[in-house]
Amino acid sequence: MNDNTLGLGLLRQPKSVLFGPGQRRQLPLIAKSIASSVLVVTDARMAASETFHEIRSGLQAQGIAVSVYAETEPDLPRENVLAVVSRYATSATARPIDAVIGIGGGSCLDLAKVAAVALVNQHDVREYYGEFRVPSPGLPVITVPTTGGTGAEVTCISVVYDREKGMKLGIASPHLEPYAAIIDPELTLSCPRGLTAATGADALSHLIEAFTAKAKNPSPEEIATKLYVGKNRLTDLFASHGLALLNTGLPGVVRDLHDVDARADVMFAAYCAGMAINTTGTAGAHAIQSPMATYSDAPHGFGVGALLPYIMRFNLPARVDAFAEIGRIFGVADASQPLVDQAHAAIRRVEALLETVGAPLDLKSIGIRPEHFEAIASQSMQATRLIANNPRALTHEAVVAMLQKGYDGDRSWWEIE
Repeated sequence: MNDNTLGLGLLRQPKSVLFGPGQRRQLPLIAKSIASSVLVVTDARMAASETFHEIRSGLQAQGIAVSVYAETEPDLPRENVLAVVSRYATSATARPIDAVIGIGGGSCLDLAKVAAVALVNQHDVREYYGEFRVPSPGLPVITVPTTGGTGAEVTCISVVYDREKGMKLGIASPHLEPYAAIIDPELTLSCPRGLTAATGADALSHLIEAFTAKAKNPSPEEIATKLYVGKNRLTDLFASHGLALLNTGLPGVVRDLHDVDARADVMFAAYCAGMAINTTGTAGAHAIQSPMATYSDAPHGFGVGALLPYIMRFNLPARVDAFAEIGRIFGVADASQPLVDQAHAAIRRVEALLETVGAPLDLKSIGIRPEHFEAIASQSMQATRLIANNPRALTHEAVVAMLQKGYDGDRSWWEIE
């Protein structure tokens, strides 16, 4: 069933969110209210920047002891989590760490969230893979994103790449919810064109999947024990607003990487996407992209972006109304048109936005080959939480067929049943 018959509205969210150009300067005061000693998790590029130096100095000026882990790698390998716990759990610092600050892209924010619970619970991160497996709260986390795409600044989800298992695995728990998120669009001005494009494609995929996800009509017990309880009135509010912002924001950023207003729109859209997927979860595109990463070096955003034309066409028969509404949000469809025509216009607009930022629209161009299809399909079926969110039932055979269409660049329409 795709209808929200309960009329449910549900969001999971940080205690506070501060948005706007220059708002990173509020970080020391927010941190001071909860901590006297913090661990800042970031990457080497950010740690070497003048902006990071200013942030660190601001924290120290408030009397806060600052430790820095600046070795976060893309796609967050499990080894990064182990390194943080090994280095800081017993705390060789003058004062025990009592809060974690994540500054950077999605991997930095994901590491901050999972490290905060691992430092307290003292477990191997593998014990947390899955849903509701983190046993107790961790240290409070403040997130400061520097890209506009992942939404990780507000989600209670972290994704870890386990090299020994050869796959990305999710950790989903209310205990990962940040204490506060500080979203400053000025921090994205130094984000290069390629990363801007990849993270923008990621935000677009989150918004599309959230708005077209299943409405699950959860029971009270399911609301209390599951994170992904479906599309609802509040997630639709955020997803629709995020889509409207990306519709103009993405082209604006491409025209001028230093356009603060366009950067703000894209970053706000990414925040909206994070707010939505924190309750709906992602769906088929993310289930399939995760094993695709084994065979492709493309950034995550480009991987899900390359899948979008095909997963949208697959899902369209089950979500004509939702796609038609997206067409109206984008301003490319009129309510007087047949719903299918409105839906087709929406999908074409998504593809146009991806083309505008330079995201690939077929799987061949990101290194996926026919000999990979069976393994990708088999592994994607293991992402049961994401598969369950997809509005149309996904089978192994359907994924293989979708991969073939994506490889061929076949953007014909699937039959409306």
